[in-house]
Amino acid sequence: MIVLLAAFALVSLVIPALTRRLHTRVFFVTALIPAAAFIYTLLQTPAVLADTPPTESIPWISQLNLDLSFRVDTLSWLLALVVTGVGTLVMLYCIKYFAASEEGLGRFAAVFLAFTGTMYGLVIADNVYLLFILWEATTVFSFLLIGHNTGRLASRIAAMQALIVTTAGGLVMLVGLVMLAERTGTASLARLIDLAPEGTAVTIAIMLILVGALSKSAIVPFQFWLPSAMAAPTPVSAYLHAAAMVQAGIYLIARLAPGFAQTPGWQPLLLGLGVFTMLVGGWRALTQVDLKLLLAYGTVSQLGFLLTVVSFGTRTAALAGVALLLAHALFKAALFLVVGLIDHRVGTRDLTKLSGLGREAPFLTTIAVIATASMAGIPFTAGFVAKESVLASFIESASAGSALGWIAIVGVAVGSTLTVVYSARFVWGAFASKNGVETVRPLHENVWFLSSPAILAASSLVLAPFFGTVGTVLEGYSTQFVSEGYDYSLKLWHGFDAAFFISAATLLIGLALFWARTQVFALQSLVPAIVDSNKLYRSTLRTLDRVALRVTATTQRGSLPFYLTVILLVMVGSVGSTLALNRSWPDSIRLFDSAGQLAIGAVMIVAALALVAAKKRFQAAVLVGVVGYGMAALFAFHGAPDIALTQVLVETVTLIAFVLVLRRLPARLGKAHGSSRRVLRAAVGLSVGLLMGIVAIVALGARSADPISASLPDLAYEIGHGRNVVNVVLVDIRGWDTLGELSVIVAAATGVASLVFLRSRTDNLPRVSEARARGTIRARLKPSREIVSSEYVPGVQDPSTRNAWLLAGRKLAPENRSILLEVVIRLLFHPLIVLSLYLLFAGHNLPGGGFAAGLVAGLALAGRYLAGGRYELGAAAPFDAGRILGVGLVLAAGTATVPLLLGADALTSTFFETTIPLLGHVEFSTSTIFDIGVYLVVIGMVLDVLRSLGAEIDRQREESSESLESGSTI
Repeated sequence: MIVLLAAFALVSLVIPALTRRLHTRVFFVTALIPAAAFIYTLLQTPAVLADTPPTESIPWISQLNLDLSFRVDTLSWLLALVVTGVGTLVMLYCIKYFAASEEGLGRFAAVFLAFTGTMYGLVIADNVYLLFILWEATTVFSFLLIGHNTGRLASRIAAMQALIVTTAGGLVMLVGLVMLAERTGTASLARLIDLAPEGTAVTIAIMLILVGALSKSAIVPFQFWLPSAMAAPTPVSAYLHAAAMVQAGIYLIARLAPGFAQTPGWQPLLLGLGVFTMLVGGWRALTQVDLKLLLAYGTVSQLGFLLTVVSFGTRTAALAGVALLLAHALFKAALFLVVGLIDHRVGTRDLTKLSGLGREAPFLTTIAVIATASMAGIPFTAGFVAKESVLASFIESASAGSALGWIAIVGVAVGSTLTVVYSARFVWGAFASKNGVETVRPLHENVWFLSSPAILAASSLVLAPFFGTVGTVLEGYSTQFVSEGYDYSLKLWHGFDAAFFISAATLLIGLALFWARTQVFALQSLVPAIVDSNKLYRSTLRTLDRVALRVTATTQRGSLPFYLTVILLVMVGSVGSTLALNRSWPDSIRLFDSAGQLAIGAVMIVAALALVAAKKRFQAAVLVGVVGYGMAALFAFHGAPDIALTQVLVETVTLIAFVLVLRRLPARLGKAHGSSRRVLRAAVGLSVGLLMGIVAIVALGARSADPISASLPDLAYEIGHGRNVVNVVLVDIRGWDTLGELSVIVAAATGVASLVFLRSRTDNLPRVSEARARGTIRARLKPSREIVSSEYVPGVQDPSTRNAWLLAGRKLAPENRSILLEVVIRLLFHPLIVLSLYLLFAGHNLPGGGFAAGLVAGLALAGRYLAGGRYELGAAAPFDAGRILGVGLVLAAGTATVPLLLGADALTSTFFETTIPLLGHVEFSTSTIFDIGVYLVVIGMVLDVLRSLGAEIDRQREESSESLESGSTI
């Protein structure tokens, strides 16, 4: 089973590439996988009959009880055959349905196959969390399939509608599944049903799960998304909306029924909704002129019928329910495919424009009549056998005094009558000759095109006599219910019993109503629609849009002070309320440990107060840095050299970034936009500062147990094989967090660069070797003979051809140069790079690590740029920052995932040690590779900032200056 699911996934990935060569023949390839799954499921029949369900399981996330567990019992066996069998036929149908020039054909084929595999996995999943994952995956894939025709607004709206409704229901269902799993202590679906706990919490959980099931199967009040989804290509409707996706909700209810059918509210709720949906769908189907919409509302009606049966909770009803589920998949998929054929050959689905098609296409008409007969419950079809068994089960319950049994009989009888009416309307509308309507001339009947609906329709006819044999297998599901003492089996003929007479009455009354259709439809048009769920849905979305626009207009003003004020006031209100309710105040307050801390704190306070009064931006940036450096000093006082070093480096890099940005801003604060509401801002700032001080005091005083940090040194050495606790924690113990932070850094660096490089993410700054860069600069800056000294002596080296040790040269204006700074930076650059490498590899046991080492290397690059400009930076770093970021992230992620391939948990590290001549004892931990990734990401981030906020802005300013000069010259 797991191999088959992997095949579905892997083949889906290569289908788009194959489509470019095979065109529509690619559906032969896609059909092979579900066909293989169908055959495999058939081979499991003996095990299913022997009540020894085949199972497969692979542990995945044990902390969440999430395993790849699959189990094929009777119900799963039946649904797996339906999903894979109908899926195979529909894919073969697609070969002739689509043209080779169909836009997005490869994408459609890949998504269709992926959906089939996901649906197959859903019906055999035995883990509730895995079931939910696959459940939501079918929602996503159905969104893509319904919206296949991306150029049509109707397709996009229908896809979004289905996505919103079914996703919302799925999220509600997830809450119920979690509650149920936590209540029972198991995530196994089979085990959970066997335990069948009771209680208020269980009842709530079941009701939440039912919300997801009802929304998936388009049960009232969620039925409106299904008719809208008819904007999808016909193969999608034939599969998703007849045999697969919409059956998922029915399947889940049938799966839970053996354990939870007696849950309070289960039977009245589901029976009422099922009967009502059956009547609403049948009623709306009578008014449709589009054959596809007629079938869509008929599907809604049949889903209500299915819900009524599978939720009833008796053994006979359970057997009838699975029989009806099988019959429905066969006849409804066949009818949708028939509509696709009509649309293809005639060019319309409007039954008012179709006439004489029965004579022109007899084979197609025969297929449609057989499938429609099964849907209407005509004798000697699979639909008839299923409907007879349903009525028999309800009659049995009603005879035993069940009021719900009588409600079910009346509801199903009326609903079946409507089914007969819209079935007759479908056959008449599609194939009959109509007065005043021109006879259509369809294209030639293609045998291959007809084969899929023919097989499905024939199955409805051939299966009926053998339902006794099929029922023997299906009884494996119904035996999970308590026996009512009534022995009932599926077979073609039960004699002239009560069920037969009710069925015959629905047929006769239905045909009579269709005969008087003009009067019936006139009467129907007088009945107003009390509630239109589709209009209610659209009205709800419009209201949400208006509220969102109003909220956005009120809050999104483009004012950073306003945003900060709102955020800080919410924090003061929420955290302040928590503090006001706090009862764990500390007995004493310890303000400081040493006079040095007090002095540093005083400096930070003075800097903060000076910052408030600062008038210039650069002055404010420096004062912010003073506060940061003071924090680094406090870290050092507390014996945290790693954190202190990192804080110093971060403050330095941040200050450089500030300086680069400030070049494009007015020198003085408030020059463009002056400060307003100073009193309010001061009050907010004081409130936040006071609040955070109190939070710190309360948090430190509330500790009642020994902190976990006390054991970190031992964990770092025993697990991470390192003595630097901070570094080992970052790259080993909490490596997942670090990996996430690296992703954020990459995204932030890319975002900053994208804002500056407007045309392309790739800049055009020099990335050549230092020697070549010098030669390039020298060639560009070579002076003309006129400016060479008159004392120039031939034979002596021309000063313009000397190797340039400092590349700034004549590219920087004299007032912007500092020879001393250039020389010092040039001398310190390589030692700083070596120091960064030392910090990188020594950081596992000594102060340092990938983050600090990357910042040191970044500072070296920043120094080169600040001293010599963008050409100096280009020579120092002749590579693309984006590639450095990518390589670093790949190294870190690879270190996390490689252990999975070796059977270990993600981020598991390995330790090597050996003795090497001259070097002595050498130790190496694989987490160092992760640290190298961190090192490269930090360097890439700093380089990206320097290239974007520094060098690219320089280039843009130079271009602006040249444009101005050329303009003034002109």
